[in-house]
Amino acid sequence: MSLDNHVDPMDPALRARFIEALTPLLPVHCLYTEENQLRPFESDGLAVYRRRPSVVALPETVDQIQAILQICRDMKIPVVARGAGTGLSGGALPRPDGLTLGLSKFNKILHIDADNTLAVVQPGVRNLAISEAAAPHGLYYAPDPSSQIACSIGGNVAENAGGVHCLKYGLTVHNVVQVKVVTIDGDLLTIGGSSLDTPGFDLLALMHGSEGLLAVVVEVTVKLLPAPPVAKVLLAAFDDVQKAGDTVAEIIAAGIIPAGLEMMDNAAIVAADAFAKCGYPTDAQALFLCELDGSAEEVEEQMAQVIALVEAGGATQHRVAADETERSKLWKGRKSAFPAVGRISPDYYCMDGTIPRSKLAFVLNRMRELSEEYELEIANVFHAGDGNLHPLILFDASVEGQLAKTEEMGGKILELCVEVGGTITGEHGVGMEKINQMCVQFGRDEITQFHALKAAFDPDGLLNPGKAIPTLQRCAEFGALHVHGGEVPHPELERF
Repeated sequence: MSLDNHVDPMDPALRARFIEALTPLLPVHCLYTEENQLRPFESDGLAVYRRRPSVVALPETVDQIQAILQICRDMKIPVVARGAGTGLSGGALPRPDGLTLGLSKFNKILHIDADNTLAVVQPGVRNLAISEAAAPHGLYYAPDPSSQIACSIGGNVAENAGGVHCLKYGLTVHNVVQVKVVTIDGDLLTIGGSSLDTPGFDLLALMHGSEGLLAVVVEVTVKLLPAPPVAKVLLAAFDDVQKAGDTVAEIIAAGIIPAGLEMMDNAAIVAADAFAKCGYPTDAQALFLCELDGSAEEVEEQMAQVIALVEAGGATQHRVAADETERSKLWKGRKSAFPAVGRISPDYYCMDGTIPRSKLAFVLNRMRELSEEYELEIANVFHAGDGNLHPLILFDASVEGQLAKTEEMGGKILELCVEVGGTITGEHGVGMEKINQMCVQFGRDEITQFHALKAAFDPDGLLNPGKAIPTLQRCAEFGALHVHGGEVPHPELERF
């Protein structure tokens, strides 16, 4: 998708009145209006899409956020909430006619409740910082996106982030018990609670993955888990991607739920090993890391089962990390895959689709065909256990036409995921990047309901407008063919 939704800059007279209204609320260091101050906010992690906001506010208190949103409501100013800016779908792309509401100053861990295994944190707290603060109590926070050293918990809620350990421990939505949010009317709402269930509709789940369209998250209460007594990781290498994928399916079919089950193809293996010096077999066509955790007896028994399945699946080699140092090194390679690929290509485009595990070989073959058709190399990284794919399309934005070609190819990969019964996103969100493919994933009635839900929270459509949910007119212009049960959009799929 090219960035074709043109938005005019804010009217100068309106901008002057808006800045005048904000000035009494915020210290001078919390209100950015000059061009050199606004430039760092032009994009999120999907840097190929850039727009400069009209104004940036960096509030320090919830009262300030409430007052700012009330002003935006009264003056009909669009608002884009922004966390750490590490998102990969253009979800924090600013509006030239609006405000970017930065939450980076909300970076405090308010309370670690070790007795009830909870942590109360502000939205700007880094994901990894929660586990670091909980470690002295023998606890940790399970969801661990590859960007956990930088990404914020508020952004994790907005995108419902996962990570390499989400197979066993769930996504962000499964590890948060309460959020506090501010609506466009400036109302502070507490959603969820410290008990296992709360009365009424499950608005807590609704907030996860809502991409800033419904409210602004100002506080999050997360679950903490006891650190497992034992954690061991096995590396298994294969001379064929399909063998690796089939073995992954066999592990899950055996009733084993690893803490993490991650897979990489040769291009990603070579790049990661060169970057992280992690000892990966660079001649392998595919490898996976399978981590098991729990009691010593449980891990030993399950590891023996996994090794038997790996050997039966045709692995060319396998080994279990000898100690914590080697275990960390193996995971460092996987978690460094994205920056590692950045070293071998001027640019890369990270996709995020999810498929049934049984369709992995078919999807990989189709992606190889698309790679040849578009003459663009792909490095593949997978959350193999839950079918979440991250194909990295390598391109050079300085070559005329390559970005457009890359976007078109990426769109076809996402539509392929829908064809095989999957989805267009696993954890990165829709943002601007996948908004056209929402027209493929969902039909008219579903999209209409999505808009009705947004209108219930944000009747004037001021919170992150133009993101995540396409208009029906956009879908008509895109010419999407909706894929529904019973229809086989690709003849080869009949084999599955």
